Amino acid sequence: MSDSRSPEKSPIHWFDDPSQVPADVADWLMEMGSMTRRFEKQGVTVTVKPQNECFVSREELGESEAQQLPESARYWIREIVLFGDAQPWLLGRTVIPEETLTGPDLALVDLGTVPLGRYLFSGNNLSRDYIHLGQLHSEQGALWARRSRLRLSDKPLLLTEIFLPDSPVHRPQNKAEQE
Repeated sequence: MSDSRSPEKSPIHWFDDPSQVPADVADWLMEMGSMTRRFEKQGVTVTVKPQNECFVSREELGESEAQQLPESARYWIREIVLFGDAQPWLLGRTVIPEETLTGPDLALVDLGTVPLGRYLFSGNNLSRDYIHLGQLHSEQGALWARRSRLRLSDKPLLLTEIFLPDSPVHRPQNKAEQE
């Protein structure tokens, strides 16, 4: 996910119909709250390792991403690996128009090892426009993905999450009870 033009090496197939995703997997992918919090319900320690953080131009975004966000001169890209008890569970790519990075939300460029969900879900000024469900095929096999356009104080950002093979998404029988 470090190529700024695309969140993944293989393209993600986004489903038109969410019913194409098995119900136990969709239960995870349609999580409306913090995925970090949901992972923590598995009884693991969640950590984040940033892979890439930088500003890019609209031309450097993938076409699919650019279509999901308003025009901006620059976008903040944050790519991370999220771990559950030192096992890689998720690749995350956040794309934030520069106009979203105002006031206290400028802190988004300095999250470092803090999970995005911990920042976003700590207040009550967050809403979600949609969740798209998808799948990609990689050398690790078929991986589930989701893409959400979130609004922080009514300002958009795009989050793409790819769930790695060790993630509980790929073993839904271990799902935690939702709050």
